[in-house]
Amino acid sequence: MTEWKEYKLGEIASFVKEKISVQEIGLEDYISTENMLADKGGITTASNKPNEGTITRFFPNTILISNIRPYFKKIWFSDRYGGCSNDVLCFEPTKKLVDDKYLFFLLSQDVFFDYVMLGSKGCKMPRGDKSHIMNWEVSLPPLETQRRIASILSSLDDKIDLLHRENATLEQMAETLFRQWFVVEAKEEWEESQFAEAIEVFDYLRRPLSKMERDKMKNGEQLYPYYGAAEIMDYIDSYLFDGEYILMGEDGTVKTDDGYPILQYATGKFWPNNHAHVLQAKSPYNNCFIWNYLKTTNIESIVTGAVQPKINQANLLSLPFYKYPIKLVEMYMRITDDWWSKIMMNNKQIQTLIQTRDGLLPRLMSGEVKL
Repeated sequence: MTEWKEYKLGEIASFVKEKISVQEIGLEDYISTENMLADKGGITTASNKPNEGTITRFFPNTILISNIRPYFKKIWFSDRYGGCSNDVLCFEPTKKLVDDKYLFFLLSQDVFFDYVMLGSKGCKMPRGDKSHIMNWEVSLPPLETQRRIASILSSLDDKIDLLHRENATLEQMAETLFRQWFVVEAKEEWEESQFAEAIEVFDYLRRPLSKMERDKMKNGEQLYPYYGAAEIMDYIDSYLFDGEYILMGEDGTVKTDDGYPILQYATGKFWPNNHAHVLQAKSPYNNCFIWNYLKTTNIESIVTGAVQPKINQANLLSLPFYKYPIKLVEMYMRITDDWWSKIMMNNKQIQTLIQTRDGLLPRLMSGEVKL
């Protein structure tokens, strides 16, 4: 540790200040806090882009952090040129002192987000204070050591990304086949029923936890996902469910811009809050079939509430659901079974890699693990 030097964040990084018109970038290159994923999950699909105004211009290798509700730990290492809303902070490194990828991992630590929360302003929607953020004290090793540390952590992230990409391909294959057989080639003689006949709902087992309650549930050796309506919000040392379930947004973020449901596939041990329906397929269907039924079903008609969109359980169960030919259903499930099993196996590996990375991160950043 003798070669490590102490700095304040403002000495090794600065906020990107360049502004551009929002009209200068495409929708896929606009980043807002809405399309940044919690718990260091990067970004997801494009969010709504304002029609006018100026936004912050960012470049490849810029570090973006959502400044709203810092406890969600939303951070992304950019891979493109683009622009972000004023609720997103863009950091660029002081090159002679810190490696850009090392800075990303430095800011990915839970201790950083905890520090931001301590200086945040506002109760309902806390927002980080920029001056407080730049006063965060850090200890840096020499640049060569930084690069070695970043390389180790990046290799884990690359493996996680590869597994996510493989899953996306397999999910697309299953959805395409479902759409062809059960949507495009649907028969008029198929009798219409209701979704209630195909699923079991376990909402009665859910229990929400406050941020304060969750903070007290991080002492176990094993941590489990805590799910919200649209994403994993936290990790805690207890769970309510153990198995494979489909989570569907109940209120808040419940549908895409095109009107399709917000879905998550929860496997293993997990704890859902009360903003996501917890579903499982009934025989003769399996979860893969139900997942793809929901992925291809527009649910605009069952969403209520203008200010706070909601899908209540009664409306969910009343969704139209055909009495599909059993032989066709069984054939679909046989074809997709290996794909779905591979997705489940990948998901378990992803969780293991995430826990390995997050456990290694503070030990490398503190110098506890020497290279």
